[in-house]
Amino acid sequence: MKVITSSLLFLLLFGCSDSVAFEPVEPDVIRVELNPRLNVDDNGYYHLELSDNWQTLHRLSGTAYINDVPLEVLKVYWESSHYWYLGDTLGYIVNRYLTNDGVYVSVDTSYVIGFNGMEVPTINPASYSNGEGEVNTMFAPVQSMEDDTVTVRMYFWNNEYEMIDEVFYIVLN
Repeated sequence: MKVITSSLLFLLLFGCSDSVAFEPVEPDVIRVELNPRLNVDDNGYYHLELSDNWQTLHRLSGTAYINDVPLEVLKVYWESSHYWYLGDTLGYIVNRYLTNDGVYVSVDTSYVIGFNGMEVPTINPASYSNGEGEVNTMFAPVQSMEDDTVTVRMYFWNNEYEMIDEVFYIVLN
């Protein structure tokens, strides 16, 4: 009985080995696929048609992925080579009320002042991807930038704390 018990104990302690080989785990790959939603020319430059208004608003988009699966809550940073300056007056506020006869009456106009020389970027500085991985930012050049080529930089950090960036160009027509 002692021999059988000793033999079983010996087999349990020394006879079993882990035969599963551990393979190295591939690191997660985070990437952003840009979609500026603009026409592109043969040189790879995007073209934005400026509106007749002082400022043209355009949404730049992309999709964030981790291992080819849409990634939620990735912070993406944006930079633009262009900016503009505000004058002394930002705009105005018209105070109105409605009479008993249904007529609007303007009683006062207040000007919003004190912003002289404030720098206004043409792009929002950061955005986050949503549940489908979609990431968006607003690009808003002004009329005085017509015929300029704007350099736009999009960047983010991956899981290994490396900065990944992409630069593209938008011609303002």
